This record gives sequence, C-alpha cells and structure tokens, in this order.
Amino acid sequence: MMANYRERIIALWTTFLLGTLFHTQLGLMPLFHGLSVAESQHASQLSDISVIMWLMLGFFTLPILAIIATSFTESKRYRMLHFGLTVFYSVMNFLHIIADLFVQPILWYQITLMVILFLIGLLLNLVSFQWMKLQPKIHKLHPRLTSPHS
Repeated sequence: MMANYRERIIALWTTFLLGTLFHTQLGLMPLFHGLSVAESQHASQLSDISVIMWLMLGFFTLPILAIIATSFTESKRYRMLHFGLTVFYSVMNFLHIIADLFVQPILWYQITLMVILFLIGLLLNLVSFQWMKLQPKIHKLHPRLTSPHS
C-alpha cells in the first residue's frame, strides 16, 4: 500500500497546531487559580506588544495555510517549499525549548510539551522530506520510452 503523505502531513500539522494552542492555554492556566503567569515583557497597552501579536498570528497562520495547500496541490515546487517550512518550524521549536529553559521558575510541564511538539515536528520533517522526494504520478503512468538501439 502506497503511503498517503498528504494525509499524514495534514494530520501532523493539525496535531502540531493543537499542541501549540495547548502550550498557550497551559501557560495561562495559573490565572484560573488566582496565580500570576510568567511575563516576558511588561506592557502597559496592547500596542506595546503588537509586533509579538503579529508574529504569533503568522506562526499560527502558516501551518493553517500549509494544511490547505497540501490538500490541494502536489506540485514539486510546493513540496520543496513545504519541506523548508517544516524545517523552519523545527528550528523555531528547538529555540523555543531553549528559551523556556530560561524562564524562572522552569515549568517542566511546558518543557515536556515543547519537546513533544519538537518530536512531532521532526516526524513532520521526515514525512515532508519523503513526500518531496516522491516522483510525480505522471512518470509512473507513462514510463520513459527507450530504443533498444540507444
């Protein structure tokens, strides 16, 4: 049975996004128990963190767009771009793990979740790489004709 890379990629991106949302929710859970949350920068108004908000929007939007694009295309160019995107996210997740190790106190449940997300990202890298290397179906349907005299 031939692997359906597109379905696997969509499932992995969806799992990654759900884990990322849970990472955010987990960070806010102390508020529901009357405790403060870790702060990276003190802000007095929303405009003070607008750059961070736009970066977060982009970080969530790119996988959403990747899910949609993966559903509709198999082009080699897209598969190469997609693989690059998965590598970028793996690097960003690794850097996020390192950054979380400097938050005091270290929240080991967040580190554990980020490591799980990093591992999901590595699996996404692998599946995306396999999909990128897959030959288009057109070549399989129409084998290259060769002359016995060449």
